[in-house]
Amino acid sequence: MNQSIKISHLYSTLKTKMTELRTDDSSVAESRKIVETVLKDGKAHYGINTGFGILASKRISDQDLKNLQRNLILSHAVGVGNSIPKEISRLMLQLKIHALGQGFSGISVETFRQLLKFEELDLIPVVPEKGSVGASGDLAPLAHLCLPLIGLGYFWNDDGTQKLPAKEVLEKHGLAAIELQAKDGLALINGTQFMAAYGAFVLNKALNLCKLSDILGAMSLEALQGSISPFDARIHQIRPHPGQILTAENVRNLLKDSEILESHRNCGKVQDPYCLRCIPQVHGASKDAIKNAVEVMQIELNAVTDNPLVFDDGSIISGGNFHGQPIAFAMDFAAIAIAELASISERRTYLLLEGHDGLPTLLMRETGTNSGFMIPQYTAAALVSENKVLCHPASVDTIPTSLGQEDHVSMGSISAIKLLKVLENVEYVLAIELFTSAQALDFRKPLKPGIGVEKAHEYIRSKVSHTEVDRFFNDDIMQCHGLVNDLELIKVVEKVAEMKVV
Repeated sequence: MNQSIKISHLYSTLKTKMTELRTDDSSVAESRKIVETVLKDGKAHYGINTGFGILASKRISDQDLKNLQRNLILSHAVGVGNSIPKEISRLMLQLKIHALGQGFSGISVETFRQLLKFEELDLIPVVPEKGSVGASGDLAPLAHLCLPLIGLGYFWNDDGTQKLPAKEVLEKHGLAAIELQAKDGLALINGTQFMAAYGAFVLNKALNLCKLSDILGAMSLEALQGSISPFDARIHQIRPHPGQILTAENVRNLLKDSEILESHRNCGKVQDPYCLRCIPQVHGASKDAIKNAVEVMQIELNAVTDNPLVFDDGSIISGGNFHGQPIAFAMDFAAIAIAELASISERRTYLLLEGHDGLPTLLMRETGTNSGFMIPQYTAAALVSENKVLCHPASVDTIPTSLGQEDHVSMGSISAIKLLKVLENVEYVLAIELFTSAQALDFRKPLKPGIGVEKAHEYIRSKVSHTEVDRFFNDDIMQCHGLVNDLELIKVVEKVAEMKVV
């Protein structure tokens, strides 16, 4: 098989792995042979011929095994709330296939191939976001993911805006619902793929937000005629946190050949506010925390997390790999780290409005009839404040389930859901700094900023124009939000200024 899944190459690696599994499912077949062998030994095997959870001691007769698997999916598909984004559902499906394809789950080949067919045809099941407690796997979300296998539930339409009955979609593609075999149901719904899909999706974006935050920090520094001295490599060599060192280096590269810096090099200013001076320490700490979360998540993406597990020596062993504690901690920490990128960004936006060093107050020459850039900062402040609530760790809580059999759970699914919300808020806060710092830099002309900042500013101005009077700023902010999600801005800057994340 190909190399393990990396967050930074998430989509391309998963696509390759799906192609490989369509041509070689021998590991699945070998694992299945072991399950079929033990079905004949007359003994009780958890999840294969017994009930589940608190019902593990209930032996199921051979004639009821298929009905058991169907009932397992039906009884566990009790999720509620909004449907998760189609892109994350697709990741869930791909990660479930990848885990099953490693050959430790004992799933039937027919069921496995039907999942692969869903992925190949981009038939993405609809999954509600609430109902998992992050242990025994993401039971409810994964049950909804697998309902279409038996002809129930829903698929997304092409653009992810409508839910289509699974039975109709299957018929349209010439597919039939399948009959689940012994152990299939448990292999399908046990696992951490809901949490892992959220974590991978957000962290993939977070790596780019780290670079963007450095670009925006450098833009605001130039616009505010801040000092480059706090980015001197010698400072960071004697407190050598990796993210701190990288951030300072990124900013130095972005500010190379700056005419603005030269124009005030001997101005006598002693120190800048922390939101400028401590960019390496704050952005760097976020980078280090995100790096840790990425390392944890990459282990999870390549792990087998259902139960019981089937080994090639014929052993079938019950364990707890479905418990989401490792990634619950990582996602809670990642939420704090990402939120701090917005927290310091909002402080820079505020500083840009105060009228420092020749900038007009509120970044407009004529205020009174014009409110200028006053109110976008309100929005940034509101989003930063909301993130403070969302960053309370979900992983410190547990509520027993399954009549006490599952007496400690991770609540990692809640960590996952709020991590995405934190990311969305951060993207808007950074968009507001992008919008604001570009306006402020206009007032430093004809002096040129550093080469990286100049490229960023030129690209932004090709999409959003300068303004001297109030206008419908919401359109501008949404345009800038698009730029935050557009990797082209980072690519343009990296052509002239090297940028590192981890």
